[in-house]
Amino acid sequence: MKQYTHRLTFRTQGKGLVPITRPVLDWVSETGVSTGLLTIWCPHTSCSLTVQENADSTVRADIAAFFETLVPEEKGRYQHSTEGSDDMPAHLRTMLTQSGLSIPVIDAEPALGIWQGLYLFEHRRAPHRREVVLHLFGT
Repeated sequence: MKQYTHRLTFRTQGKGLVPITRPVLDWVSETGVSTGLLTIWCPHTSCSLTVQENADSTVRADIAAFFETLVPEEKGRYQHSTEGSDDMPAHLRTMLTQSGLSIPVIDAEPALGIWQGLYLFEHRRAPHRREVVLHLFGT
């Protein structure tokens, strides 16, 4: 068994789902691992990770709209506001989604379904530099 780690950096443009599938697939391929387990970790408290539809961009738009309704930005609604009115809602959205994903690697590729893609889900309005940590264990 071998283990590999790597860090990817993404620049977000504000709220929304940022596709990260291709750089993750490329890195897994570079390791030469054919069977294993890939862990993807997001070390931030105001963005998250998700596996989601990769074919129709309206899915991403609907998800973004849903989260705006589910966790609205309303002045005075939250006690924590020192980092801006979008910060506490971003923490809540992160809590409702995922900071980490585990994906089997089979035949040298993450075992994603045909319509599945990997996304960094930015919950803040301003652009950010985000890091994603990858860990692959396998043969």
